[in-house]
Amino acid sequence: MPLRVEPETTFRDALATADRPLAGMWVCSGSPLIAELCAGSGLDWLLIDAEHSPNGLESILAQLQAVNGYPVQVLVRPPVNDTVLIKQYLDLGVQNLLIPMVNSSAEAQSAVAATRYPPHGVRGVGSALARASRWNRVPDYLARAGETVSVTVQIESTAAVEAVEEIVAVEGVDAIFLGPSDLAASMGVLGQQEHAQVRAAVEHCLGAAKAAGKPAGVNAFNPATARSYLAAGAAFVLVGADVAILARGSEALAADFITRGPAAKPAQTPPSY
Repeated sequence: MPLRVEPETTFRDALATADRPLAGMWVCSGSPLIAELCAGSGLDWLLIDAEHSPNGLESILAQLQAVNGYPVQVLVRPPVNDTVLIKQYLDLGVQNLLIPMVNSSAEAQSAVAATRYPPHGVRGVGSALARASRWNRVPDYLARAGETVSVTVQIESTAAVEAVEEIVAVEGVDAIFLGPSDLAASMGVLGQQEHAQVRAAVEHCLGAAKAAGKPAGVNAFNPATARSYLAAGAAFVLVGADVAILARGSEALAADFITRGPAAKPAQTPPSY
């Protein structure tokens, strides 16, 4: 008899039952080994990124397999809000999506529709071929598929900030996530994530999500900034990245152990005769 399996709980469920904000980190290396290492860190959630990282379908699948069984929620960010790509991610077994650059309620509705089978959406049906259903070993997968997926949309432009109330009102949008880096660029202050206007926009969106009864998260590598956003109502935060930790850590080693510039030669003692 084939094994019957149940899907993992979603990020939506984790947020709904949490008694504190959830802290997570980016996984950008494309390495299943690094993903597994991070999965055992004690953090609440990981974000496997395919927008700015060298991740394709095969490497995402390998990372999902590597972290399976660890007590951590896993989100995956595709490079674009695309129906076909979202279908492929879901069939791989991705349960929690972070959709980038969602600028309107129509774009949010499109993202949600891509995760639902007809008549509630436009997801293509291929469950017998897909890891998502464990090749039809998840009982009643087609009827239950929507319950096994969470959709978080990313607010990272001035247009999205202006439309945030409409975006959080979209049925099927489980949470929003603020991206201060792209938001700063959109506001004309590229590279200034700490700019007062950027922080005000982030806090405005946190308030809009709270008013709609939906959780909101934010990317904040600066610990003081992260704590400030948590105090303002953020329900989840990204506070680091595998590649950034390795880059800064290796630089610190170099600074500690490599002498800058030529080493001074010791003074020579004249020979005695």
